[in-house]
Amino acid sequence: MKVLKLSAQGLPQSWISLEQAVIHYAADEVRWEAGQQVAVFRGGHNAVTGAQSVITINSIIGTKGVPGINPFELRPGLTNAKLFARDRNVCAYCGGHFHETELTREHIIPFAQNGRDGWMNVVTACRACNHRKSDRTPEQAHMPLLYAPYVPSLWEDFILRNRRILADQMEFLMAHLPKNSRLHG
Repeated sequence: MKVLKLSAQGLPQSWISLEQAVIHYAADEVRWEAGQQVAVFRGGHNAVTGAQSVITINSIIGTKGVPGINPFELRPGLTNAKLFARDRNVCAYCGGHFHETELTREHIIPFAQNGRDGWMNVVTACRACNHRKSDRTPEQAHMPLLYAPYVPSLWEDFILRNRRILADQMEFLMAHLPKNSRLHG
């Protein structure tokens, strides 16, 4: 289980472990919480009061401080898992829905024609369509794209990079998706 760590302003920073979240709580770096309580950690007893230390972890935390990077300048890393999730496991050429093991990263402009490996030049394709298209462009292969590639937003990237998102975390992230995101519905 991961905790969604946000900046104090509410921008996604990272998925962190429960142990990392405890450190933020113990260091008094959590400015606000959202979502449900997901864990309770119990520590030692105070020598003076006898009270046991208890830290309750929420699924979404906003931490103090200003991030050293501008999240809107970040370009999400491209992986097959995130690509297939962005494209909802649908082949860009035949429109079929496939299991991840039957999919490939397909370069719209192939490497053989100086194509690059980036979000705007890749789509999900089934193995048969990828083989049929070969090292040609969609126009050369007479295989028009059924959907256009795009670079995922910061919010989409946080959804794409974590397979086990809690319902309240997903609701929070989905509320910030661009209206044209393929991750809706």
